[in-house]
Amino acid sequence: MPELIADIAVNAPLKQLFSYTVPDALAGSARVGMRVRIPFGRRTTVGYLLELRQGSGEGLKSLKELLDEQPLLPPELLKLLRWAADYYLHPLGQVIRSALPAGLGGDKSSLAVLREPVYRASDLTEQPRGEKQRQLLEFIRQQGEVSLSQLREGFPAPHAALSRLVELGFLLQSEQERRRDPFLTEPLPEDQSLTLNQEQATALSALSAALEAGGFAPFLLHGVTGSGKTEVYLRTVAEALERNRQSLVLVPEIALTPQLVARFRARFEQQGVGLAVLHSGLSDGERFDAWRAIVRDEVQIVIGARSAIFAPLPRLGLIIVDEEHEASYKQGEGFRYNARDLALVRGQQQNCPVLLGSATPSFASYYRSEQGSLTRLQLQARSHAGEMPQVELIDLTEQTPDGALANRLIEAVQQCLERREQALLLLNRRGFAPFLLCSDCGTSFHCPNCEITLTFHQRERQVRCHYCDYHEPPAESCPKCQGLNITPEGAGTERLEQELAELFPGARVARMDRDTTSRKGAHQKLVQKMMARQIDILVGTQMIAKGHDFPGVTLVGVLGADSILNLPDFRAAERSFSLLTQVAGRAGRACGGGQVLIQTYNPEHYALDCAARQDYADFYQQELPFRQELGYPPCGHLINLVLAGNTAGQVKGAAEQLAGRLTAAAGPVEVLGPSPCPLARLRGKSRYQILLKSLERPALRRLLGTLEEGRGRLPKGVALTVDVDPLDMF
Repeated sequence: MPELIADIAVNAPLKQLFSYTVPDALAGSARVGMRVRIPFGRRTTVGYLLELRQGSGEGLKSLKELLDEQPLLPPELLKLLRWAADYYLHPLGQVIRSALPAGLGGDKSSLAVLREPVYRASDLTEQPRGEKQRQLLEFIRQQGEVSLSQLREGFPAPHAALSRLVELGFLLQSEQERRRDPFLTEPLPEDQSLTLNQEQATALSALSAALEAGGFAPFLLHGVTGSGKTEVYLRTVAEALERNRQSLVLVPEIALTPQLVARFRARFEQQGVGLAVLHSGLSDGERFDAWRAIVRDEVQIVIGARSAIFAPLPRLGLIIVDEEHEASYKQGEGFRYNARDLALVRGQQQNCPVLLGSATPSFASYYRSEQGSLTRLQLQARSHAGEMPQVELIDLTEQTPDGALANRLIEAVQQCLERREQALLLLNRRGFAPFLLCSDCGTSFHCPNCEITLTFHQRERQVRCHYCDYHEPPAESCPKCQGLNITPEGAGTERLEQELAELFPGARVARMDRDTTSRKGAHQKLVQKMMARQIDILVGTQMIAKGHDFPGVTLVGVLGADSILNLPDFRAAERSFSLLTQVAGRAGRACGGGQVLIQTYNPEHYALDCAARQDYADFYQQELPFRQELGYPPCGHLINLVLAGNTAGQVKGAAEQLAGRLTAAAGPVEVLGPSPCPLARLRGKSRYQILLKSLERPALRRLLGTLEEGRGRLPKGVALTVDVDPLDMF
């Protein structure tokens, strides 16, 4: 007699599914998309139920438990996850685990609630004993209903007294579901609905037509900084809501979420529209509760960072990818997906428009719009009709600054402060100094785990590796020559903050980088202080360059503009142009104009020149021939293979053997390497890479069959990472 068979993916580096019989007691409740508990080898683990079928259960183990009352993975999401697992060559079980919120199976989704029973306490034969019992009972009577977590805050160790009150009948305890809302204590922002200009109205009209028509329609909204892209997003989401469709809005970083969420809450929350936020800055419980609300169809708008692309929205009618050019949409470890690209795939699968927005579109997106596979919508003027900021390149070959700031920038900051306006200074390097140097013998201090110098953090009195987080106190003497002349070289944001405090003693200086925003809510506090004009000069890494709208900022200064430009990466010019254009756009957003000063040793470079003129089209035309000639994306396609292990010789040998097998089967695919990675040693592992390059994607996909065969021949202790469509080769 046929039995019910469940095909299950497990969270392990295994491609295949595993089959289990479904016990009769669970057969009526089992659904595709649920989590299940299964025996797996000698242990028990969690799996994901992907298929149910009738068949012979001979020799199969039985699943033990259903962990969900209803499926957490709707069919639309499972389809996307299967596609992503195949495209990015990653085990399906691990892909599913990456998509689900971390709070699953961890933090409880219910809380204990205590209240008085409906009968009177005088009906009870025994009275409360002890002062603690009486105080607890009186407190609960006043509140009406109290959670156990509330009682813990006011009463130390209340459990024994509460248990006795429940036992005697003075209190009733029950479990009540909760939703942990990260905005529960935040006031509702005021909506600032703006009148659309002609360009915004034209863009909205095209998007409205696509929503009305239904089906997949990809757009690129190319709008200069301050052109009102967010207002177009809000109006388009409103149109989707009118059609009873859900919207997904992606932002590249957690740091950009609060301001955007505030705009959406102000516009939609009073209308009773359910809004959820998904990003790793939330607690596990907050993420789980948001996910559960989405599964239950209680949410119409989801805003989140990269992983929010997997939000389980069954009525998805619109996907927006804000700042679509950002590299942070690409996952850097494990399941290396690109959320921007998956947004386009999900739009195709769920038949809805996808809107990519940026002032500096990724080269790939602009190329697609030129080829006609994306419809480009232009916003060429600022929404308030003000002028774009004036950008000036400061040539450091002609004036060597005494500190981090050239005299021209110091003068501009002084004038800005005298006008009681605000300034932003970008230096894309954390810490006090990039490295410490012995002035006597030239020795610098390196991370023992990574091939990189240790960054000096003066406030912590630590030298730290920004890759593996190794840290130690700075040496008092040189380990090589025992000299005492150890000095910090170069400047990071911490040193710049100190220099500004010395140059402008009356100014209120603050710093925004990963060191100052690691605590929950710290970034938002800095944003609020900037908006309240409680900061005169804000120093920061690239996180100050993106998405922020500070009306009081009229001056932007950029230090170390050449640092990204000189990286050994074919996208270096694109990233430099994008960062400089974005940060320049923070100036003069309230009334137009503003001033931007960029310090550089290479003012003639076309990326800097085009950024100074805010001319994307010219940059594209100058960059395109280089990409075409070398077959680099978007004119070609790449897969980066990284082999890592404890022994450099073993890793090198394995890489050479794999490269040989790939070369023999390569056909039109170019096999480059193996060669040491730019960071040849990282987190204690020696690393080699092989780059596969092809003008046609199908040829690359065919070669991947050879790759899968070669993976099984790798020696023990050597791991292979496959990065499809890599954004960096470090």
